Amino acid sequence: MPEASAHRQFFGDAERNFRLTPELIVELERKAGAGIGGLSRRFFNGDFRHQELLEVVRLGLIGGGERPEIAASLVAAYAAPAPVMELYGLALPIIETVMFGSVQSIANDLPGEHREAAE
Repeated sequence: MPEASAHRQFFGDAERNFRLTPELIVELERKAGAGIGGLSRRFFNGDFRHQELLEVVRLGLIGGGERPEIAASLVAAYAAPAPVMELYGLALPIIETVMFGSVQSIANDLPGEHREAAE
């Protein structure tokens, strides 16, 4: 089975990888009390809880290679105090990557003339 796509962006004090593996998706669903389909649909509609945003970031960091303790510390230091829409802007691409794959993998699936526009 191919590895889950990762999203990379600056968070806290460095560029970091965010990845939600199938096991972490199950944990996110448990924590959120909703399936990934419903959760992502709500996220895309801007209907989310603050704690859900924090969990997406924390679990994404763990899936991206951070130790759970470090991920929790980073979320407490940088994500929890951030303005909600800034946090949403961090969490949304992680969910989008789970649902649609990475931008690069999507671009690779496009016909030639559309591929250059996406890259």
